[in-house]
Amino acid sequence: MAIIFIRTVILYFAILISMRLMGKRQLGELEISEFIVAALIADLAATPLQDIGIPLLNGLLPIAIMFCLEIIIAGLNLKCIRLRKFTYGKPEIIIKNGKIDREKMQRNRFTIDELMQELRAQGQSDASQIAYAVLETNGQLSIILKSDSQPATAGQLSVAGQDECYAHIIINDGRILDNNLRLLGRDRRWLVNELRRRNISGAEDVYILTLSDSGSIFCQTREG
Repeated sequence: MAIIFIRTVILYFAILISMRLMGKRQLGELEISEFIVAALIADLAATPLQDIGIPLLNGLLPIAIMFCLEIIIAGLNLKCIRLRKFTYGKPEIIIKNGKIDREKMQRNRFTIDELMQELRAQGQSDASQIAYAVLETNGQLSIILKSDSQPATAGQLSVAGQDECYAHIIINDGRILDNNLRLLGRDRRWLVNELRRRNISGAEDVYILTLSDSGSIFCQTREG
């Protein structure tokens, strides 16, 4: 049992480190080559866990090789457009000026039901209102509406809009994040005063408190 535990821990951290070093893209929507690497790493890691007689190196070495190959291919893709098209493919315009391209739908084995599902997921149901719908290389559908179907912006309505500000977490489940306080030019004395204004005795009673760059505060206690 101890051997199985140790081997599992080693393989877990080996895979964790490999996937982390590959970058955050691999943690989101996977490209074809990235999916292959993830599937193979999972299979290679399972083999030495299922049979204790197999040396642990037989699982770690292929994982390291797959990691190196992915890093090399990713680097080459940054420099070579042709290789990038070969490994990742290229985006396909599924809808253009409100018309669905049947040929590209069939080429990508993308059904009408799947198309309508993707449109509904993005709050659209009428293909005639879409200027472009692009099937990205990761399988996601990007939609650009026609100009007369797009929501009006504050600039178009000649209304002064307010820029969005990033909200920094100051208190996270009772814990004060001093780094974020200093980043915004505040200190604990300021925080204590803000809590008193809200009749809150201490940070331990706060579930979340955020402070934006513009000074806007959101606060919610543990009791809601």
